[in-house]
This record gives sequence, C-alpha cells and structure tokens, in this order.
Amino acid sequence: MSYLTPDSTEIQRPVSNAFIVMSVLIALLLNGLPWEGIWLMLRPDFVAVVMLHWCMHKPLRVGIGISWAVGILADVADASLFGQHAMAYALLAFGGAVLHHRLKMFGLRQQTTQVFWILALTYAVYSLVHWQINGYVVWPYFLGCLTSTLLWVPLSIMLQAARQMRADS
Repeated sequence: MSYLTPDSTEIQRPVSNAFIVMSVLIALLLNGLPWEGIWLMLRPDFVAVVMLHWCMHKPLRVGIGISWAVGILADVADASLFGQHAMAYALLAFGGAVLHHRLKMFGLRQQTTQVFWILALTYAVYSLVHWQINGYVVWPYFLGCLTSTLLWVPLSIMLQAARQMRADS
C-alpha cells in the first residue's frame, strides 16, 4: 500500500490527545538536539512540521492557540527571543487550518509544494525577527525550510501509519 496516494481500503482511527501531545513533545526534543556548523543551517523545524500536520488533520483540536503555546515552549527550550516561535507557529497554524480541506484533497507529493510555501512563511518570520534584532538576514537559514519540506512526506507517513487500520474485506 502506498501512502503517497489515497486508498479507500484504509480507515483512520481517531487520534487521542495523548498521541498528539506525545508527537509534539518528541518534536520539541528533536529541535533541541545539538546541531552545529552547516548542520545547524540544514536543521529542519520538527515542531513546525508536526504542528502543520496536526493543524491540517485535526484543525478543531490543534489550532492557533495550541500552536502559540507550543511556540512559547519552543522559545523557552531554544532560548530564543520570547514570542518568535509562537508568532511563527501561529501563522503556520492559520495556514494549515485555512487550507486543510485543500491540502487533504491532494496526495503527499502535491501537498509538499503547498507545505513548502507555508513553511517558507514560518522561516520568513524567523528571518524578520533576526533582521530586526541583529540588522541582517542570514539567508542560508532558509535551507532549513527545504529540509523541513523534505521531512513532510516521511513524517506524514509515520503519523498516518500509526492511525491506519485495515478494513476487513
């Protein structure tokens, strides 16, 4: 079974709040890994990808408020400017919630293009904050947007596989 195309023989299990919280906490821990050098520039934003996934698949449960709170936690965990991640994740959640019908209509390959633009907006917020504080933009930082977009397909497959149940024939 290919997860890249929708299949009518698969049934989605309801997702528990504990599963959502656990996936976000794991993403926060992955964001806290010690990256340095060029790997720091290539580091994907795991929390942004997980939050976008849940905002797209469960927009009534995970929305702008939850994304803002997770952003505050990410700011504290990353020791960055307070509110930077919160503002970026709130914008990300808004994009995911507004476009969730459109995004779910496509397979993962087609979603990737649209996810790139939502993540690019998130990284633009990071860059604008950095520009306002330091007076310059670190352009290689946008490479993380590309790696986050590349992370979209495997992460979506993994989170959907945890919820899949074969339909009896």
